[in-house]
Amino acid sequence: MFLWPTLEGIGDVFLSKMAMSEIKLPRRLPLLVIEGVLFPGASIRIPVNSYKNMNMVKTHLLSRSTLASAIIGVVPREPGSSGEDDISAMHQIGTAGIVVQVTGTNWPRPAYTLLVTGLCRFRLEGLVKESPYLIGSVRQLDKLSGEETESIEVEAELNDLMEQFREQAIKLIDMLDLSVPAVVRLKRLLNSLPIQSLPDVCAAIIRASHAERLQVLDAVDLAERLKKTLPLLVRQIEGLQLLQKARKDGDISRPVTLEKITPSRGRQRLDIDDDDFEGGDEIAILEKKVRDTEMPDHAKKVAMKELQRLKKMLPHMPEHAMTRNYIELMTDLPWSKQSSEMLDINKSRKDLDADHYGMEKLKKRVLEYLAVRQLKNTLKGPILCFVGPPGVGKTSVGRSIAQSLGREFHRISLGGVCDQADIRGHRRTYIGSMPGRIIQGLRTVGVKNPVFLLDEIDKMSAGIHGDPAAALLEVLDPEQNSAFIDHYLNVPFDLSQVLFIATANTIKSIAPALLDRMEIIPVPGYTHEEKHHIARNHLIPKMLKEHGLTSETVHITDEAVQLLIRKYTQEAGVRSLERKVGALCRAVAVRVVEKQVIKEKVANSSNVQNNGNAICHPPELPIVLDEIALEDILGPPLYDSELTTKIGQPGIAIGLAWTAAGGEIMFVEATKMDGDGQLILTGQLGDVMKESAKLALNWIRTNAEEYGIPVQKGTDLMERTDVHIHFPAGAVGKDGPSAGVTIVTALISLFTGRLVSSGLAMTGEITLSGLVLPVGGIKEKILAAHRTGMKHVILPKKNEKDLSEIPSATLADLTIHFVSCIDDVLQVAFQGGLPDLGKVRSITSKL
Repeated sequence: MFLWPTLEGIGDVFLSKMAMSEIKLPRRLPLLVIEGVLFPGASIRIPVNSYKNMNMVKTHLLSRSTLASAIIGVVPREPGSSGEDDISAMHQIGTAGIVVQVTGTNWPRPAYTLLVTGLCRFRLEGLVKESPYLIGSVRQLDKLSGEETESIEVEAELNDLMEQFREQAIKLIDMLDLSVPAVVRLKRLLNSLPIQSLPDVCAAIIRASHAERLQVLDAVDLAERLKKTLPLLVRQIEGLQLLQKARKDGDISRPVTLEKITPSRGRQRLDIDDDDFEGGDEIAILEKKVRDTEMPDHAKKVAMKELQRLKKMLPHMPEHAMTRNYIELMTDLPWSKQSSEMLDINKSRKDLDADHYGMEKLKKRVLEYLAVRQLKNTLKGPILCFVGPPGVGKTSVGRSIAQSLGREFHRISLGGVCDQADIRGHRRTYIGSMPGRIIQGLRTVGVKNPVFLLDEIDKMSAGIHGDPAAALLEVLDPEQNSAFIDHYLNVPFDLSQVLFIATANTIKSIAPALLDRMEIIPVPGYTHEEKHHIARNHLIPKMLKEHGLTSETVHITDEAVQLLIRKYTQEAGVRSLERKVGALCRAVAVRVVEKQVIKEKVANSSNVQNNGNAICHPPELPIVLDEIALEDILGPPLYDSELTTKIGQPGIAIGLAWTAAGGEIMFVEATKMDGDGQLILTGQLGDVMKESAKLALNWIRTNAEEYGIPVQKGTDLMERTDVHIHFPAGAVGKDGPSAGVTIVTALISLFTGRLVSSGLAMTGEITLSGLVLPVGGIKEKILAAHRTGMKHVILPKKNEKDLSEIPSATLADLTIHFVSCIDDVLQVAFQGGLPDLGKVRSITSKL
């Protein structure tokens, strides 16, 4: 906050004679365009909001310190106009004023308020300059306020009018409350005002419309000015008389605060009842909103307390705007308003099936919630968390749930949030404070029972301003969120009716306490058949519509869609598939426009002699896109599933891995060289995977002879030998225990010189005793194997139960081999098995 000290200390409505002797109204003045009207002899506070007015304050006022530089032209805007630099939008009569004070702040953004005292009227003859601020050519119309005026002889009629006006002005002042300091100063000034200034000062005090004030400003002649102002003064007095009478009769119980403009002191507040005046008071309107809003008692008590504080503040105080914004927030929140639900489980089932293909587990859980909600209306909203790779439709499912329920939908993106104030809000003691995203979302939707989608909840991170995941604990706890307290609101708000849905790619980065509050619903990736159905029934019609095409314009064959899925995309979701379809539509759009141009040329030349040359007509629509056209548009295939199934040398095996983007295949390469018995691991591996590699190598060293690996008696397998194990895609981090069987198979292949069977992928954790333990992410891994063209998959025996979630069409294309120990893995991994496996003792798992 700063204070401009150039003219600080200027007193009442008239400037001192010393100051006035230094002031001469220049022919050119910087212009300040305002909504209201400044009269000579009166002072008002003007907030600076527009771009040009802001430039005028910075360039003209704050950079100069002379008395003459403080004179500006205050021009009212014409009724109904909004342009500032258009001379037709500005009133032709303005008031030259001297800037007494500049208050404001430069942070977080510039905001200024000017205290301006009116000097005289002028006529705006034109604009001299428009940038960076307006400068106008002016002509003075009356004398400066404060100049000594010679005694003038007036006509009898004018003299009577002046006496009548002074009498009415004194009557108005006597009706006001003399206990208010502003009224006492006004009465004292009224006795010393010259009659020439009295109409302008009274016009600034009384309630009048903008058009009525402009009429008084335009009245340069004193007699005309008195005639324009006197009816307004009489109307003000009659209104006050009616209000006083109504108060005595007990008809009015609520006092109304009226803002007045008093000379040289800016805006003051006088306790006057003004229900009969035009416009109405902002604080009175705000108070009415508080009383009409159905808040709980504890919230209404806080709102009324803040409202009483607001009444005692001056408008230019910084806390005034903060308090008003707080009260407006409380009146805008849906304390009791809620949308009516449409609980029709059959309709919801049809809507979910129409919008999304597959996702049976997710749809089942949603329908269970709807059924219980229909039986018991008091059910608190569950906290559902959809976990799955990108592009599978987690966010769109949340929107479909809101539509099927008939509720409002609001999405809150939590990706990258590292400040707990984003959830709980800032305390109002800070500059620029605001409520958290939960309260802001409720204010936006306007009901207390919306569907909130907390998108990317696993992408939050703790920062220097707290952990947002910890702030969400109260929000997502059905036992606590009925009294959620936002730091900005600082009043309990009931969130128990809100249906929270969270989305995440993985649960590994979610805090355990937050994860405990949510019900995890896995959303796996799609199979080729599901992708084909989604592309044919959802993606292609959607992209055709977005690109201005129709099914009569373009037709994509089923073979082209299959090729697009298998060799141009390799993802769990369908986002990349949607982009490829969009690329096809853009290519077709170019062809369609070109054909339209050719047809127009043909039509224009149909009446012209062609000298015997035939006109080539363009081919008819629709344009058919097959495999050849697909390759012409998109280029060569990005993925070749056949190549990934061929293994050309020993020491290579294919594993299956789970990632946040879905399942993937993972190559493991091993080689040996002369050395001193070291194990070298590369490929950006985590600690768990490094331990799996050490475990696999030590298991082979222990059982080398039993598996037919040539080792000299009394020596170690690693004698004068180094083994290097590499996991390709070295820029991608890898971790987890499920690569154990793959590493063992690659090492056995390396030391025996046999090739691993083609088209085989595997997953499983191993132990030192040779057992194979179950792992997670089976569905994603099976889909990855199917997507990349694998034919055989090795799984731990105890993961057999997980196949129930995999589509039967996918399982029909794969041969699943269940294993319980490494012996079973090696029998399947090598063509014909290993000849020495019969010597190995049988091991029974007790894990």
